[in-house]
Amino acid sequence: MKRPALTALLLSALASPSLAEVPKVVTDIPPVQSLVAQVMGDLGSPSVLLEQGNAHSYQLKPSQAAALQEADLVLWIGPEMTPWLDRAIDGLQGPGKALALLDAPGTLLQDFGGKPHVGGHDHDHAHEDHDHDAHDHAEEGEDHHHEGLDPHAWLSPVNAGTWLTLIGSELARRDPEHGATYIANAAQARLRLATLDAQLMADLAPLKGRPFVTFHDAYGYFTAHYGLTSAGSVSMGDAADPGAAHLRDLRDSLSAKGVVCAFPRGEPRPETGRDAAGGNAGETRRGA
Repeated sequence: MKRPALTALLLSALASPSLAEVPKVVTDIPPVQSLVAQVMGDLGSPSVLLEQGNAHSYQLKPSQAAALQEADLVLWIGPEMTPWLDRAIDGLQGPGKALALLDAPGTLLQDFGGKPHVGGHDHDHAHEDHDHDAHDHAEEGEDHHHEGLDPHAWLSPVNAGTWLTLIGSELARRDPEHGATYIANAAQARLRLATLDAQLMADLAPLKGRPFVTFHDAYGYFTAHYGLTSAGSVSMGDAADPGAAHLRDLRDSLSAKGVVCAFPRGEPRPETGRDAAGGNAGETRRGA
């Protein structure tokens, strides 16, 4: 009795349609990994190339380069954020494996300084521009300013919601068998995001008009969305420490601008933010 039953069970399993394989997804930085993870839910876990450190300057490990080739989908901000990934993306086998979120329809783009971004952005020269920026920061210090498209677009809840929808649709297109799950997960993630957005809007409302300083100019989307006032940044770039003259000028202007808080870099030299504050800001907190 046992042998026929086992045979029938095996035949039934062979006759059943096989479950679709969940796409292997690789992301560039933790914010993108977080969005994708919410959409994939229990179906899978996206990997991330850069867990911590400077997103603008990194060298892929051989194992990571291999993971990129094996991925079904690569989701990244774009070369304006991770220029070191641009060439690896170009070398991927098979079309349509990579999706730059800055290019996603409906994404709100702005330049450094908070001005709306006008026109397209040149991917071919993004990494070259950044290398030039880093060199200029090192050579000129305070004389060089960030210009052009600000790639920290995930700090806008509007963009995060837009990207959740896009990620859900893209995964559903590649994995139709689980498509309804991806779409539902994306919708639930957008609801959680809307709740958080409303809470932050209420919590931050009393802080409007109270200037603060951050280590580098990366929070323009966040401050614009919540109506906050940034009095400037310690470093005008992401990859280099500020020059002495810029620190001196910034420190002299803190009291005049009524800066109430300074957020230094969390690592590796948080003392730079304290040097800029020079005891003038009302409070210094660890930042990113």
